[in-house]
Amino acid sequence: MPAIQGMDHDSAILAYQTMLLSMYDEVWMTDEAGMIISKSGQIEGLWDTLVDDWTGTSLLELEEQFFTGEAVLKTLFNEEESSALLTAWNNMEILVTSYPLKKNGVAGYAWGLVKVTDRSDTEKSLGEDVPKAEKLSFPFIVKSKKMLEVFQTVQMVAKYPSTVLLLGESGVGKEMIARAIHELGARKHQPFVAVNCGAIPENLLESELFGYVEGAFSGAKKEGMRGKFELANHGVLFLDEIGEMPLTLQVKLLRVLQEREVTPLGSSQSIPLNIQLIAATNQELEKMVKEGKFREDLYYRLNVVPINIPSLKDRVEEIPSFVSHFVQKYNEIYGRNIRLTKDAIDLISIYHWPGNVRQLENFIERLVVTAVKDKLHAASIRHLIPWKKDTVKSSPIVEHIMPLQEAIDLVEEQLITMAMDQYKSVNLAAKVLGLTQPTMSRKYKKIREKMDHANLSPINRRKILEEQLDKQLRSTAIVTAAAIQVDKIIQLKKDVSPNNQAYQALKKRLTNLKAQEGSIEYVFLFEYVDESTMRNLVGDDSFVLEPGQLYKGSPEAMKSATAAMNGQVEVTNLYQDHYGVWKTCFAPIFDESQNILALVGYDYSKEYVEREIRKLGNKLNMNI
Repeated sequence: MPAIQGMDHDSAILAYQTMLLSMYDEVWMTDEAGMIISKSGQIEGLWDTLVDDWTGTSLLELEEQFFTGEAVLKTLFNEEESSALLTAWNNMEILVTSYPLKKNGVAGYAWGLVKVTDRSDTEKSLGEDVPKAEKLSFPFIVKSKKMLEVFQTVQMVAKYPSTVLLLGESGVGKEMIARAIHELGARKHQPFVAVNCGAIPENLLESELFGYVEGAFSGAKKEGMRGKFELANHGVLFLDEIGEMPLTLQVKLLRVLQEREVTPLGSSQSIPLNIQLIAATNQELEKMVKEGKFREDLYYRLNVVPINIPSLKDRVEEIPSFVSHFVQKYNEIYGRNIRLTKDAIDLISIYHWPGNVRQLENFIERLVVTAVKDKLHAASIRHLIPWKKDTVKSSPIVEHIMPLQEAIDLVEEQLITMAMDQYKSVNLAAKVLGLTQPTMSRKYKKIREKMDHANLSPINRRKILEEQLDKQLRSTAIVTAAAIQVDKIIQLKKDVSPNNQAYQALKKRLTNLKAQEGSIEYVFLFEYVDESTMRNLVGDDSFVLEPGQLYKGSPEAMKSATAAMNGQVEVTNLYQDHYGVWKTCFAPIFDESQNILALVGYDYSKEYVEREIRKLGNKLNMNI
């Protein structure tokens, strides 16, 4: 790039950058071909990558990796100032403006980038719903859509005395939610009493809850004792681990909730109650009811307002905020000054934390207490994280034998989609999948483009899903056709009769293939006669055509069969013939001279097709 008049090369670049940074979030300097010379400024979250030095990288390549839609930056290479609006991989909208640097013609460009909107910014989407959390006496972190929904429910239920049932894994913060309901509600100046039903022995829990009077039982205090219900009167009673409560006590609890009064042990005098009850459990109460381990009437009495609290792995975007909070907390407690780098926080964010927030807090406390250096990088904490491969609950998308590369492509797409759904970040998803960030961006961009195309209409979504299913069925046909004995087909064609041993052997083979696949309605061998007719040679033990019977095929079936005679394998759309509604695939069977002996056909029922399309839609987040 030639120097600007009166300035050397480096000074000219610095002058342009300084001038443009007063107007833009980020400034790039490139040569006339778009190769990056320097970069200044930063749009947070746009270039979600570990790359620090972009020198020598093509701006057009970055557009391909990080932006969706048609390539437009190449249209900005001209002699006039030009602008374009681009949509990034994370839906961030960026206005890009190019400034040609001229001396005896175009010699290079300065590029100004400014963020216009960020529709994927979760925190921004929370809007005005979050500030009320500042009224709480403890941090209430809301950085995900799921926790926003929880917090909105908390705000609503805090206004009323309804019974609340908190559901979620151990360590997700059920007591914190209960305290938030208390502090945001009209009872915030009244008592909040918490009882862990699983931590108190059964023989003591009754007296703890209901209290007792003098002489109620052997060993009772002379002055008696007020129970938790009485202590919480006019306030909130939180019964944690309610699923651990013995059945005998469940009956008495139900009575208290129905009568709104409690009678201490050994007393005949009832105490009127005005409390809000909040119960919590990490168990499946409905299942316990069916097993007779929890009273059905009590379950319905408690399940007035259920709140499901998501596990930490389902709100990964909140982990950095939790880390920051806990580091600050334990720095203050222990007089330390520990800091975690971004790569360390990223590493913490990709672990699933089966113990949820409680486990994460304990881990951060350990780091603060045991750290030798004040600044902790990913490498220095990696060995402290209890890595263990998590079992993927979603079944693999590959359910049929198919060529290896097709299977690799399908699984790769599923893993990338799952990783992005889980981590909401190209950077974190790339780390957990072991990819470089640019590779992850490029692959995810292709998936997003397919998804965006599918979102145009239900018809397009179904078309893509059906194409995916057809690929599986085509692969099944190719692979299983190779398992059929060629010599037996040659013998059978000489005498198409059930008495022929070749017929019996092939029928058994086809029946076994059908059983192995478990999804095929019929599998059969046809001899191609002409473009409208085929002859049945043999089918599985349930096949509807007789040996030697001619089949006048529908246009859809005959098109697939004709393609097979030309060495291709095609799958039909759903069509109807005399025997039902099918999706059919034909594959050629070759002899040693590569002549086509017969066609193996596979019929799939309409019910199977619809079921498989729904399953694929669920796995690829493309429901129709």
